[in-house]
Amino acid sequence: MRLDRWLWQARFLKSRSLASSICAAGKVRVDGAIIRKSHYTVRVGDVLTLSKGRDVKVVRIEALGNRRGPATEARTLYSEMVPRSLK
Repeated sequence: MRLDRWLWQARFLKSRSLASSICAAGKVRVDGAIIRKSHYTVRVGDVLTLSKGRDVKVVRIEALGNRRGPATEARTLYSEMVPRSLK
């Protein structure tokens, strides 16, 4: 599944165009590597690091969903992890 689509379905961003923008800006890492292409293919088990301003989220992809559902459904697509710097 495309990275921008997964970010949108998991409700990290309000639109796919915003998801594409943060990818192009280099604010998304997959397994530690900066990803600048929104069409990058993500898989279950990938670890994403998202930075939005001062906020950093580290999540592991648990499922690839097939629609943008309610927040409770979106929450099942990932599990949050604690960044190493905060441990």
